[in-house]
Amino acid sequence: MNPTSSLQGVEDTLYIPLYARIYASKRFPDYFYDEKALLLEDSNSLKTIAENTFEYFNMASVCRQQTIDKKIISFLENNHACNVVFLGAGLETAYFRIRNDVSNFYEVDLEHVIVMREKLLGHGKNEKLIGCDMFSMEWVKYLDTSKHTLIVLAGVFQYFTKDRIIHFIRQIQSGIPKCEMIFDATDSIGLKRANKLVRRTGNLNAEMYFAIDNPYEFAKDTNTKLVSVSGFFTDALKQCRGLKLITKIIMFFSDRLKRTMVIHLRLNQ
Repeated sequence: MNPTSSLQGVEDTLYIPLYARIYASKRFPDYFYDEKALLLEDSNSLKTIAENTFEYFNMASVCRQQTIDKKIISFLENNHACNVVFLGAGLETAYFRIRNDVSNFYEVDLEHVIVMREKLLGHGKNEKLIGCDMFSMEWVKYLDTSKHTLIVLAGVFQYFTKDRIIHFIRQIQSGIPKCEMIFDATDSIGLKRANKLVRRTGNLNAEMYFAIDNPYEFAKDTNTKLVSVSGFFTDALKQCRGLKLITKIIMFFSDRLKRTMVIHLRLNQ
């Protein structure tokens, strides 16, 4: 059996950030610690990734999620008893890290991914798992749309075209009156590099297409308000002692050149 056969296609990239969270939790627990991810450390699906990845790739994934976590926590503090929706949730464990029992959390992904997720992670009392194509908009019917809603996408939009994403955002604007969105993006140069890195893990069938070179223009294109644009790495560079020099250099310039970013939009101005 080909050792990379279990890591083919977009859906199987869900193991890559899982491995990264395990990696960082073991090496830099003062910066990032994911108890739930560590429970899956012995999964056979992670072995190929461990053999073919490197430090910067792992830290980029973790720092992205740490940045997103902070924005989710801020939204929860400002909007009591709200909705948080993870689209393309995969095996993301933010719900277990954030530990908020007041708001409603929704994990949306394709049905067979949700089956896998429930088997591996279970779910919390205020966490609902929804198996559907996110573009179908079926997940919206599960929400109380009178509440403020935060939609979170991590490592998702890159796999789709700009036109499809813009149409999708407009559908959400029509269906959810009080809605904000947080997602990560790379610029065009960063996207080319990210595609090379994913191929190194053995996954040859997960090409990425979407990049943002100007977040302000993207907000204009989608008729949304740009709340913030954040780099990934400032905190990690200060807190993660023992990073390799090459990792620190790439992290520094990725932020400085805005190669990678977390974008926060208010969809209904």
